Amino acid sequence: MFEFELPERYRHYIPLAVWAIVAAVLIFIPLKIIECGYLPGDDALRHCAKAVSGKSWTDILVLNSSYRLDHNLGWHALLGFIHRATGWGAEGLVILCVVGLFIAANAALLPWLKRPEAWLVALLASMIVSDLPQRLLLGRPFALTIAVLMIILFVAQKARPDRKHFILFTALITFAILFHGVWYLWVLPVAAFAFAGEFGWALLLAGAWLAGTALAALLTGHPADYLSQAVTMMVGAFGQHATNRTEVTEFQPFAGDILAVVIVGTLVLLRYVTKPDAVAFTRNPAFWLMCGCWMLAFRVGRFWEDWGWPSLMVLIVAEIEFLFLAKFTADSTKRLLLTLILGAATFLAVTSDWNSRYTKNLTWQFLSVADHPELAGWLPDDGGILYAADMGIFYQTFYKNPNANWRYILGYEPALMPPDDFATYHSIQWNNGDAKAYLPWVEKMKPADRLVIGGSGGERPDIPQLEWNYGVSGLWIGRLPGNNFRLVTPR
Repeated sequence: MFEFELPERYRHYIPLAVWAIVAAVLIFIPLKIIECGYLPGDDALRHCAKAVSGKSWTDILVLNSSYRLDHNLGWHALLGFIHRATGWGAEGLVILCVVGLFIAANAALLPWLKRPEAWLVALLASMIVSDLPQRLLLGRPFALTIAVLMIILFVAQKARPDRKHFILFTALITFAILFHGVWYLWVLPVAAFAFAGEFGWALLLAGAWLAGTALAALLTGHPADYLSQAVTMMVGAFGQHATNRTEVTEFQPFAGDILAVVIVGTLVLLRYVTKPDAVAFTRNPAFWLMCGCWMLAFRVGRFWEDWGWPSLMVLIVAEIEFLFLAKFTADSTKRLLLTLILGAATFLAVTSDWNSRYTKNLTWQFLSVADHPELAGWLPDDGGILYAADMGIFYQTFYKNPNANWRYILGYEPALMPPDDFATYHSIQWNNGDAKAYLPWVEKMKPADRLVIGGSGGERPDIPQLEWNYGVSGLWIGRLPGNNFRLVTPR
C-alpha cells in the first residue's frame, strides 16, 4: 500500500486521528440519513408516540385479557422523561432514537479495541451482505440488546471470568432487559458458551442473566407481570397462526444468507494464514451462537438478525483487529490511509439511498386532520375504534395523533387482540385482504368507529354497508352511513 511520510513530531497523532475518523463516521452516518427525511416504519413511531401521549396501552389499543403490563416499560419511561424534560414531540424523539441507538450499537466494542478501524470492516461487510446496519437505524431498543450481546462476546475472548465481569455483565443485561423486555432469549448466549467448552464463562453469564433479569423486573415495580407478559406475548405471537405467511414479517423464516456463510469461510482461511496456531473457532462462543441462530432463523428470521449477525460481527472484528495489529504499527501512515479509505467506503455504503430505503417514507400521507383538513369527520370520533388489518396504519396514525381519544383494534402485536378480533384479522391475512373477511368488524362497528383499508383511488372497497372516502393516497376510510358523508375526489 502507498505510504506517505510524516515528520516524526506528527506521527504520534495518528492513533488519535484514527479514533477521530471512526467516531466521525459513526456519528455522521445517522445524521446524514436523518437529513434525507428518513423516518422508520414501525415500532420507533409507536414508542415515541406513547411517550408523548402519556397513556397506557389499554387506553390506546383494544386488548385481550392476557395483557397486564407494558412490554417495554423501562424504554417508555425513559422516552417519557426526555419528552417532559425537553418538550420534544414524537418527531424529535424518533430522531433521537434513530441517531442515538445507531451510535450506541456501533460504538459498543470501541472501548475494548486497540484498532477501532476494524469495526469499520465489520460494519461495511454487514452492510454489503445483510440489512443489520439498516435495522440499527430503526430506532428500536433491540439495538441495546445487540450492543450488550457484542460486548459480552468480545470481552469474554480477551479475559478470564472474574467478579468484575459478573458485575459488568449483570449491569448490562439488566439495562437491556429493562428497555427491551426480551429476557428469556439470553439463554442462547449461555448455551453458546457451554457449547464452546467455556464452562466458567457459561456459569458466570447464567448467573448474570438471572441476576439481571431479577433486577430489571424489580425495577419495573411489577416483577411477576413483567416477566410473564414477555412469555405470553411470545407464545401468542407464534401459537395462533396456521402458517408463517400470516405472521408479522420479522417473525417469518429467512432463506439462509449464503453470503454470511462465505464470510465465515473467509475468516477461517484468514485465521489459517495469519495465525495457524490460534484457538479454533469451535472454542469461541460467538461462533456457536452464530451457528445456532443461523439454524433457528429457518423458523424465525429475527434469530439471525438480532443474535446471529451480531455474533458474526464480533468474529469479524476479532480477526481483522489481529490482522491490523500484525500488519500496521500504531503510528503507521499506512494505517491512517487505510482508515480513511474504510471510513469513506463505510459512510457511502451505509448512507446510500439504494432502492429508496431511506426516502420511501417521504411519500407517506398520514391520517391526520392537521396534515389533511379534509379528513375532518373521517377519523374516529371520541371513544371510537379504528379498525385496520395493517400494522403500518397503526404506527403512522398513532405517531401523528398521539393524543387522539380513540383506540386501535390492531397495534404492534396481533397476539394482543381479543380472540374474536384476532380471528377476523387472521381471516383477512389468510384471504389476502378479501373484503368479505372484514364483515365481522363491519357488523360490530358503531357510529364513532372507522374502518381503514388500503387500495387505489379507483378501487372502492366492496363493503356496501359503509360509506367510503378516499382519505389519503392509498387508504380508504369507511364509516357507518349517516355521519354527514362527503365524498372526496380521489387524488
